[in-house]
Amino acid sequence: MYKVAIIDDEPLIVEGLSKTMAWEKWNCKVAGYAYDGREGMELIRRERPDIIITDINMPEMDGLRMIAGLKSEFPDMQLIILTGYREFEYARKAIELGVSRFLLKPSKMNELEEAMEAVTKRLEQTEVFVDVSAGDGMNIDDNSGKTAEGEEDVLQEAGEAENHEANSFIVKNALEYIKENSAGKLRLTDVADQVYVSQWHLSKLLNRHTGKTFSDILNGARMDKSKELLKDPSLRICDVAEMVGFQDLAHFSRVFKKMEGMSANEYRNTH
Repeated sequence: MYKVAIIDDEPLIVEGLSKTMAWEKWNCKVAGYAYDGREGMELIRRERPDIIITDINMPEMDGLRMIAGLKSEFPDMQLIILTGYREFEYARKAIELGVSRFLLKPSKMNELEEAMEAVTKRLEQTEVFVDVSAGDGMNIDDNSGKTAEGEEDVLQEAGEAENHEANSFIVKNALEYIKENSAGKLRLTDVADQVYVSQWHLSKLLNRHTGKTFSDILNGARMDKSKELLKDPSLRICDVAEMVGFQDLAHFSRVFKKMEGMSANEYRNTH
């Protein structure tokens, strides 16, 4: 039986969906509901639902970041967006990131039922290919000319294309957040919260896309800022170190020399 999570800041919609949809028709049950983005992420991590029906314009939520985070970390999870937000470009981006259906409020019952039909069918197909891949790789249908392996490759390629879009979106937003907040006491978990993935998943994505660790990326952002500040002769090097996020001048000096190949004072003298 597939688990469904409903996330919406309108209690009437949550209650209406919970009670009026014939969930058993699609072999589904409601595993839980939430009324904002933060509660929603807690619910998702706790219940690991197969299907999520969610608004994208709620308190404690950046809709696109949440979508990207979910599709990246839980690629088989099916997302149905039910929203009053009518911006076409937003809808297009959400679909690029892997949303299965984008429905506008108020939606008719037949639209919701069609969406449920589509996502459960997709889940069933995924299960079939997983089962087949665990077998001997023989033809599903000797007359079809298609092997289980070939079918699985098609499904995997489609999933990877979706994941690539979501992953790239996550990394782009993570890098921007690190750059904008590098002067503070920034931790990997702080950035992960902003892009709606676990810190372990974000660490893997950053390394895969940039070839660097979170610490390297954070120090790089701090060095870029420090090089700008060093051009101001009124600032002492210890002031610059503190302004870019280092509490220890010696630590700043070691990192600067390692990354720039010269001391901060030498950099200032040559620039």
